Amino acid sequence: MTTTSKVFACKGQRLLAVAGISGFIVVALGAFAAHGLTKMLPEYLLAVFKTGVQYQAWHTFALLACGILLQITAQQQQMGSKQQQADSQNQQTDPKHQINRYNEKARKGLAYAGGCFIIGILCFSGSLYALALTGIKWFGPITPLGGVFFMLGWIIFTLSVIRLNKVTS
Repeated sequence: MTTTSKVFACKGQRLLAVAGISGFIVVALGAFAAHGLTKMLPEYLLAVFKTGVQYQAWHTFALLACGILLQITAQQQQMGSKQQQADSQNQQTDPKHQINRYNEKARKGLAYAGGCFIIGILCFSGSLYALALTGIKWFGPITPLGGVFFMLGWIIFTLSVIRLNKVTS
């Protein structure tokens, strides 16, 4: 495995691990909201808490997608590099080399998208949890920042997948 593909495989593993932890937290907080908070919080704060759980759940799946795609493309690069070494002497003019470089940019995008989803979960869902549980209003302005990171993550994810699709077509 080349150094670059090892780096992206490691990033993919990290995103998958974070997604696993986030998934566990989503289930725990969802159960807490359904069974523990119904009598403790007013209905509107319970709805705020559940919104945080819902957005965290959606973006946990987005993290899974980023991690899985990073793992798959790292393996594809490894197979492509072995083939390239076998039948290419001038890598600068070889179209396969250009594809690998293009594919590397797409993988960087997937890693950045995963980072945006993590920051979005922390800011968006985290601020909603804190607002619902404490009632402190200043957590509210943090929520839109998380939303911006979610949107940025989706844009980067989409562009990266389009770029990967061009490489594999």
